[in-house]
Amino acid sequence: MSISKEVAKIQAELHAYPCNLIVVTKTRSIKELQDVHACGIRDFGENRVQEMVDKQAQLPNDIKWHQIGHLQTNKVKYIAPFIHLIHSVDSFSLLKEINKQAEKHNRVIPCLLQIYIAQEDTKFGLDKQEAIDILQNPELVNLANIQLVGLMGMATFTENTSQIQKEFKQLKALFDLFKSEEIGLDSQRVVWQEISMGMSGDYLLAAQEGSTMVRVGSAIFGPRA
Repeated sequence: MSISKEVAKIQAELHAYPCNLIVVTKTRSIKELQDVHACGIRDFGENRVQEMVDKQAQLPNDIKWHQIGHLQTNKVKYIAPFIHLIHSVDSFSLLKEINKQAEKHNRVIPCLLQIYIAQEDTKFGLDKQEAIDILQNPELVNLANIQLVGLMGMATFTENTSQIQKEFKQLKALFDLFKSEEIGLDSQRVVWQEISMGMSGDYLLAAQEGSTMVRVGSAIFGPRA
């Protein structure tokens, strides 16, 4: 499949929505990613820290790297110098470590809270109360080198479109609730801007349900080998 044609097709479909395309780079070659870059795409999403670090060193400096996979605290230091956005914050301890490593590089690293919306045990994420507990944690005000900018969620891996739509609506409703009630805003560490939801099989539905970022890989490159 033609990478440039697939990118153009997806961008055309997303044009009607305030939704940014993040190209998922997991297992993809440097050549494939150079082809994506040549299409004008600058937002790349990677699941694995080591793979991101290796690719970041070989690709142009204008790429904005997104950590979209589960992130262990002991791996934060490797991406702290350059990461654009961490989508997968699922604990306050992880947030503290991101802040610690960001401070070493005199950076403020934007983060999303990952919310558990799927009907699958294999997915990571917070429930509503756990997210509120992070947002209202009195220690949050001291984390001057992070900023929470929204929520991320992964829908159930299913062909049941109504279930996926329900899960997207659930995440959007939680985002709207947090934003309208200004939960966490008193800390100066929170600004409600982004909803990261939608992947190769459901990105258009996600955009229609209010996603501001979709994470797309196989719809551009084809199935993984």
